[in-house]
Amino acid sequence: MIADTPRRWYAVATQPGRETLAKAHLERQDFDCVLPMQERTVRHARRVSTTRASFFPGYLFVALDLSVDRWRSVNGTVGVRHIISAGDRPVAVPRGMVETLQAAMDEAGLIRIETHGSKGDKVTLHKGPFTGMVGEWDRMQGSQRVRVLLNLLNGQVPVVVETGSFLLIAR
Repeated sequence: MIADTPRRWYAVATQPGRETLAKAHLERQDFDCVLPMQERTVRHARRVSTTRASFFPGYLFVALDLSVDRWRSVNGTVGVRHIISAGDRPVAVPRGMVETLQAAMDEAGLIRIETHGSKGDKVTLHKGPFTGMVGEWDRMQGSQRVRVLLNLLNGQVPVVVETGSFLLIAR
């Protein structure tokens, strides 16, 4: 879709918890939108439930040709805070980023990240206080957590993270 036209993907900041509402209203205006979702396990009062949540909380992506589309109307859409801009012009996300996300999404819009690895696999953390750090898969800690070894303080420090909070980068 994007490759044959001058359309690019742009990030749109949404009101807190209103990503789905903003997407619906943008699609009613004939904008092409992508809202990557993930499953989250929520524990509350001895109950465990699985819900759908935005993969990038507070953001979604919209395809625009700035010379043709009425892109300023995005800012006035219900659920939208603003399109990410520099000055008075929207800033496109890097080419291929949204297409990569779409390739990882299933038919329900959920991003499926491989969470099964083996001892010694390299992983990059993308949630929590160690975001961006590369570690080494050590072992599973229950059904929803993984022990990862990070090189900190002149040694390997074990850190337990939830599955889905890292990307497997090498075997």
